[in-house]
Amino acid sequence: MTRENGGAGATDPAEDCAGSARRGRPRSEAAEQAIFDAAIGLLEGGTPLTEVSIEKIARTAGVGKATIYRRWPGKEELFVDLLRSVEPPDPVLPGDSVRGDLVVLMESIRRRGLAKRNSALLHNVFSQMQAYPKLWDTYHQVVIEPRRLLGLDLVRRGMALGEIRDDLDVELVNDLFTGPLLLRTVIRPGATLEPDLAERVVDAVLEGLRPRD
Repeated sequence: MTRENGGAGATDPAEDCAGSARRGRPRSEAAEQAIFDAAIGLLEGGTPLTEVSIEKIARTAGVGKATIYRRWPGKEELFVDLLRSVEPPDPVLPGDSVRGDLVVLMESIRRRGLAKRNSALLHNVFSQMQAYPKLWDTYHQVVIEPRRLLGLDLVRRGMALGEIRDDLDVELVNDLFTGPLLLRTVIRPGATLEPDLAERVVDAVLEGLRPRD
C-alpha cells in the first residue's frame, strides 16, 4: 500500500513523550491510543471516512506519520484495529460441546449487533463502508472471514460427532446458524435481540439437523 510522502523516514519526538501524557501507561500504548482518539475525533467531527488520511490522523494525534506506519501499513488496517478495539472481543469457545460452542459463537454476533446499535462510532463507520470498499475488504479478510471459518469448523465437528447430519453442505448448515442473527443485526436493525436469542436459534437449528434414524 502506498504511503503518503515523508512519513516513513521522519523522527517522532511526540511518541517519545507520549507516555508522560498518560502516566503509568507504556509509551507505545499511549501513542496508539492517541492515534485512535485522533481518528475517532475526526470522524465524530464530521470528516468523511474516505477523507480521513494518515496525515490528518498524525497531525491531530500530535505524532509523526512514521509512528503510524510503524504500526499499520495503511489507514485501512488502522481502522480495522480501531473497530476491533471498540467492538466486543472475539469469543473464546469453551470446547465442551458443539452446541455450547455454537451458542457462544452466535452470542458474539448478537453482541456485535447490539454494539453497532449503541455505538455512534460503529454505526458511523459501518454506514460509510459501502462508499469505501477497500476498508470493507480489509475488515472482511481480517475479521469476518476468520469468524466464518470458525463456524465451518464447528459444523464439521458436529457432523463428525454425529450431532449434525453429514449429508448436507457445510456452508449451508453454517448459514442456517448465522442467518437469523445476521438478519436481525444487519437486514432488520430494529429487530429485537433478546438475551436468549443465540441459544434459541442454535437449539432450533440443531433440532432440525439431527441425523436421521
